[in-house]
Amino acid sequence: MNYKIEWKYKLKGKETVLFISDWLSGEQALQAGEEIESSGKAAGLAFYDEADVSWTLKELKKLLAEVETEPHDVIVYFDGGFQKETFEAGLGAVIYYKQGKKKYRIRANELVDEIETNNEAEYVALFYTLNILEELGVHHVSCEFKGDSQVVLKQLEGEWPCYEEVLSKWLDRIENKLEELAITAKYTPISRKDNAEADKLASQALEGKVINSKMQVL
Repeated sequence: MNYKIEWKYKLKGKETVLFISDWLSGEQALQAGEEIESSGKAAGLAFYDEADVSWTLKELKKLLAEVETEPHDVIVYFDGGFQKETFEAGLGAVIYYKQGKKKYRIRANELVDEIETNNEAEYVALFYTLNILEELGVHHVSCEFKGDSQVVLKQLEGEWPCYEEVLSKWLDRIENKLEELAITAKYTPISRKDNAEADKLASQALEGKVINSKMQVL
């Protein structure tokens, strides 16, 4: 989760000037906040997260101490491969996250049936990653979702309309799950080349090769 700092700088007399920082990581925001407070020139120091929730310096310290032991700094790569002859889809997920002082990577895939289109396969793949995040205990953090389906990502952002009933149902499921987990989602379109790992996992699922692994990233 990233944070903005708002504080009022005390001028001579009773005047104050409002300052607002750029987005900062939790660690950066905490360090900057402590330095601002110790200057003795600040009033009304507050921190705002990406969901526009405000925190005091004391509350932010406590929050970051709790978050450190839980999965955070989550980046998700997803891909859905569609087999139109069998109406099957291979789902591929690669998830990077930090927990404590360590960084981990999860690689997983799954084969599902009764899928109608390639776009539906992409939606199902993203929903599949949310189930993995839920199992990991990811909640109340921001997560970046990267995929090569421009249609799906733009529809999830609300930039493009979604008229197909099947896709609308998946979109609703995804939004409900994000709300349930209190995850702030950021969607980033990437090229197929940059999504090669998730794409390979989706293809392997269609070939009947099941993969589910977790490893520490050095």
